[in-house]
Amino acid sequence: MASFDVDKRRVRRLSDQRGPVRRALWAAFIYVLFGTVWVAFSDRLVEHWFPASDALTVVQTWKGFLFVLLTGAVLFAVTLRQLNKDRKLLRLQHNQRQALRKRERQLSVLMDNLPGMAYRCRFDEYWTMLFVSQGCERLTGYRPEELVNNRSVPFADLIAGEDINEQLTGDVQAALEKEEPFSLEYPLIRKDGREIWVWERGRGVEDDGGELVLEGIVLDISDRKALEDELEELAIRDPLTGLFNRRETTRLLDEEVKRAKRYGRSMAVLWIDFDHFKEINDTHGHAAGDRVLVSTSQLLSESVRSVDIVGRFGGEEFVIILPEMDVREAQETAERLRQKVGDTRISLDNGESVRLTISVGVAVYPEHGIDPARLCAAADRAMYSAKTEGRNRVVMAVRPMSAEETTDTLEPSASNNDKR
Repeated sequence: MASFDVDKRRVRRLSDQRGPVRRALWAAFIYVLFGTVWVAFSDRLVEHWFPASDALTVVQTWKGFLFVLLTGAVLFAVTLRQLNKDRKLLRLQHNQRQALRKRERQLSVLMDNLPGMAYRCRFDEYWTMLFVSQGCERLTGYRPEELVNNRSVPFADLIAGEDINEQLTGDVQAALEKEEPFSLEYPLIRKDGREIWVWERGRGVEDDGGELVLEGIVLDISDRKALEDELEELAIRDPLTGLFNRRETTRLLDEEVKRAKRYGRSMAVLWIDFDHFKEINDTHGHAAGDRVLVSTSQLLSESVRSVDIVGRFGGEEFVIILPEMDVREAQETAERLRQKVGDTRISLDNGESVRLTISVGVAVYPEHGIDPARLCAAADRAMYSAKTEGRNRVVMAVRPMSAEETTDTLEPSASNNDKR
């Protein structure tokens, strides 16, 4: 790189001295100057040194030949000097072109082996590509020549969503105003229709004509996004049943209570516990117990509305959040779930099947509590009342005596007729 810059400076120094016309005029000036000096002084010197006429005639003749030889020598020297400069200039230009080709090859190899796509584009509504590397086809499915100057499709059409495109434009504009590089993440639609996630890093530069262009690189981060989504799911999901875990269920309950309070709507919480679940583990093993948990949780999820939330609080305790349900609707839903679970036989891996029953406690906002903690406490106590009264039943929490306290008196629902 250093020698390339030195060669550039030497080429500039040699090429900037004289143009062809000036160099020709310089050679002519040297010739005229030498001829004038020769004519002006040579005759006087010859006449002074050779006064005899015969000798003067001979010397004058040889003086003409000498003039030709000397002027030829002068022209040879001047021309040789100019040709040497030209040769040096041509050699330097050749070396410069060779170095430039080498750098271009290295840059091309580097870009073609990048994991993504290097680009140069205009900052316009189409993100008009002026250059893209060969990685373009691996990334987007389009050949470079299909994207350059929007020949087949503008890059903007590959961005999944007009609103996303507008957001990207705003982010890039903000970075350009601060004269900072920009980093973007967005979904991209490949030529085969598959959607991928990409990360783009670039900055604004001025080209040789003074126009603002963007230069950067685009990388495929689909695997990273998939891993992030998976980790996010693991953070909020129960690993055995796939239901929301205790932390996420608590968060969603808090949101639903706030929404119910804001719009003056009711909502319900069902607290569910499996009856005699320990006997299944003791009789058939923990693998069978896990199978029962998974099957029953799937049954509960399929038996409620899409807006309802089913979560596992731990062990064999489950919580169902029912937005916009009053006391009567919540009690009917709980009873329907109790009957459905009790009527379903669950097949085990050893070929046997078991029947399971559940005890359900029901609490409704705002009748039984005005915040998540009070609702959960009321539903939990109602569930334990169902346990003590024979299991396989639904118990509705009673109204608290005041906003600050909740009674321990619980009323079983009228449909609790199956006692165990």
